[in-house]
Amino acid sequence: MTPRRWTARVACVSLLLVGSWSAVLRGQQAAAPSSTIQPAELPSDLEKRYPPLREITIPEIPSYKLANGMQIYLLEDHTLPIITGTALVRTGNLFDPSEKIGLAGITGTVLRIGGTVSRSGEEIDQELEMMAASVETGIGETNGQANFWTLKENLDAVLAIYADVLMHPAFREDKVSFAKQQTRSGISRRNDDAGGIAQREFTNLVYGKDNPYGWQMEYEHVDRIQQADLRAFYERYFFPENITLAVYGDFNTNDMRAKLEKAFAEWTVKQPPVPAFPPVESKPSGGTWLIEKSDVNQSSVRIGHLGGLFKNPDYPALQVMGTILGGGFQSRLFQRVRSQLGLAYNAGAYWGANYNHPGIFQVVLATKSESTVKAIQASMAEIERIRSAPVTAAELRSAKDSVLNGFVFNFDTERKTLNRLMTYRYWGYPDDFIFRFKEKVEQLTADDILRVAKQYLHPELMKLLVVGQPGDFDQPLDSLGRAVQPLDITIPEPPREAAASSAASVERGRQVLQKAQQAAGGAERLAAVKDITKTVKMQGMQGGMSADQTTQIVLPDVLRQENVLPFGKITVFVEGSNGWMQSPQGRLPLPPPQLKQTRSALFRVREAILLSDRDPARTANFIEEADVDGRKAEVIEISTQDGQSVRLWVDVSSGEVIKSAYQGESIGGPGATVEELYSDYREVEGMQVPFKVTILQDGSKYLDAEVVEVKFNSGLDKEQLSVP
Repeated sequence: MTPRRWTARVACVSLLLVGSWSAVLRGQQAAAPSSTIQPAELPSDLEKRYPPLREITIPEIPSYKLANGMQIYLLEDHTLPIITGTALVRTGNLFDPSEKIGLAGITGTVLRIGGTVSRSGEEIDQELEMMAASVETGIGETNGQANFWTLKENLDAVLAIYADVLMHPAFREDKVSFAKQQTRSGISRRNDDAGGIAQREFTNLVYGKDNPYGWQMEYEHVDRIQQADLRAFYERYFFPENITLAVYGDFNTNDMRAKLEKAFAEWTVKQPPVPAFPPVESKPSGGTWLIEKSDVNQSSVRIGHLGGLFKNPDYPALQVMGTILGGGFQSRLFQRVRSQLGLAYNAGAYWGANYNHPGIFQVVLATKSESTVKAIQASMAEIERIRSAPVTAAELRSAKDSVLNGFVFNFDTERKTLNRLMTYRYWGYPDDFIFRFKEKVEQLTADDILRVAKQYLHPELMKLLVVGQPGDFDQPLDSLGRAVQPLDITIPEPPREAAASSAASVERGRQVLQKAQQAAGGAERLAAVKDITKTVKMQGMQGGMSADQTTQIVLPDVLRQENVLPFGKITVFVEGSNGWMQSPQGRLPLPPPQLKQTRSALFRVREAILLSDRDPARTANFIEEADVDGRKAEVIEISTQDGQSVRLWVDVSSGEVIKSAYQGESIGGPGATVEELYSDYREVEGMQVPFKVTILQDGSKYLDAEVVEVKFNSGLDKEQLSVP
């Protein structure tokens, strides 16, 4: 999947809120090694030695078309009683609508987990598990895939499931929602890793953000995607004449052909031919960009511009040139920038190419902040050097051997050869492309490397991107001679709109809320609550962890929470817009995302949220009637003028709040959809309190919380709570 679609994490529950505190708990990165400590330099006369390249042969692979037009490749191998299948579908996320980026990827996921018309995804899981088999689907940038793996004895059963998934996907609504939430979660975490940020944003800069190669998926795109969109995308691209299926393993070719013909006999859908993938239309231009990231002590650097295509006659020379410049321990960048100068932990480069659109030429550096500009200067000097003078005979020989021996691993088994042959034919490349490549690499001279370096490397058109702390750089970035442009990577949050309301729905919402107040012990008792102490035992957290939690609240805006986890105790304190966290790694200020998360949790405190009809800044709006585990409930949404909201399910008969739901928060923005199910109500000081809470994230159970003790108005002192 293209980079446009993209620490230990410790989960902490605030007021039974599932939340992520990873940015706080990560702490300081390990100190970078001193520039005076250099790795041992490889002896200059040490060259890589490779055995002679073995002969590559392309096996005879029978090819057929089924009656419905599906292209089939069959390759027998009776070594093991295993059969695998791989279907290539001419589609990809390059066909995403601009307003619904992510549609292809979500379609590829739900195609399998959403089950079929006759089987749910869970039923398919169970059937396959009993046979130790698998069926998987997915859609990337320029193709879709559907794969199966099975023991020979189970072929008929697995093939029936496989064909059912391809022909009759159900795209169940709950699985669409699940896939969308997983996608949102990925968006929320995309700024966690500096190297990932650098690669993603550099790719977007090179291709440009106004075309599918540089588009970036945001929450708003995911929110627009609906079940009908998945169905329409599937119907446009999943039809027999648009699919190539290769089957490999322990079977008889004639028997397999008959089985496939039978399995897909009813699939006779036709569609117009799929259009070509969009071209890359990026205009070459240089520039320098900076992304400030305050929680790192090193810089992630990318330098480069558009690369080329595999079918370019100069690709073999460019591949070898990239290997000499930055491909491994013996490359010029590694030897000069890392080993000799000690300016980088990692220094490399490669000439990127693709089958149907240009790849990217790029230099990749990871250096401590204080060496940033020097490392860039040294790397640019190596780019100039390879453009100015011929490489040595030893460099050329070693790089050619490395390229050839690396490339041949794509053909070291018949199965890999089959997949590679499918790929070549998918893109219209000749079957003997590998032989042509091998011959050209073997014939390369130092003059060829110098020619392509001069022709294809353009320092003045290269883009430079740095992710790091500019205040710690050895020199300002603009000392490199170009203006520095800041790059904002803030993740936009979608507007959180409250449900549409009317005078009637607001009035009914008020009535439902007052019913819930009465069931909880009465509005006056709720209003008399000044502070709360709650002790909870939690089980089933990430990795099966358990935790003991004590939460102390002084309404309206003070919270102290202590979580005793297997690896130590974590304490959080918040008062208004300030807070801190104490963990085994030390004490740190609570960053804005976590402050926002905690304020949202305070907004949802049960004893306060039930009095929302007394707050003119809040609205209680009736949404619908619904069923929760057989109990009829009225659903109301309580929202504030600053965008906070929570939905409550109030039992029609008892007035008890039996469920709540809200959008969680993560470091990068909105997180998972959180649901809390309440039961085992008991009386505490005249008020009814749920002693059991089950928490779900994105529809999946996350943990169970058993309340051990609740106290009201015990005289908590916020000054004492603020002491670490």
